[in-house]
Amino acid sequence: MNTATPFDEARIATLVDHFYEKVRRDPQIGPVFNAAVDDWDEHKRLLTSFWASVALRAGSYRGNPMGAHRPHPIRAEHFDRWLALWRETCAEELDEASAALMLEYAERIARSLKYGLGLNPQARPFGVPIIGIDR
Repeated sequence: MNTATPFDEARIATLVDHFYEKVRRDPQIGPVFNAAVDDWDEHKRLLTSFWASVALRAGSYRGNPMGAHRPHPIRAEHFDRWLALWRETCAEELDEASAALMLEYAERIARSLKYGLGLNPQARPFGVPIIGIDR
């Protein structure tokens, strides 16, 4: 990326567009996303708003990431692949400092979603029994 290019919503839109084009074609996570997303252009607009709200504090995103992910057949390894593609795309599209920042945000988001979806094997149990689950 040209370091003179500002890190703004337009740059984030380009990053999101290129990232999700990779996701759509990816043999591991593409099928999960392609089954879940009906309108890719709208999805990219929503995710541009999300990332602008995260990285630029734009406050434009209105949504529930946990609720959006909960109904889908997502496994822990999907997050690893998602992060690998995100890392690759950030390196291609952003200067080093911006790429590092966006990767840090993505890693935090992935950890939170994995934890919230019950996919984090390192999570410490609260010590409270869950009714209906045999241990």
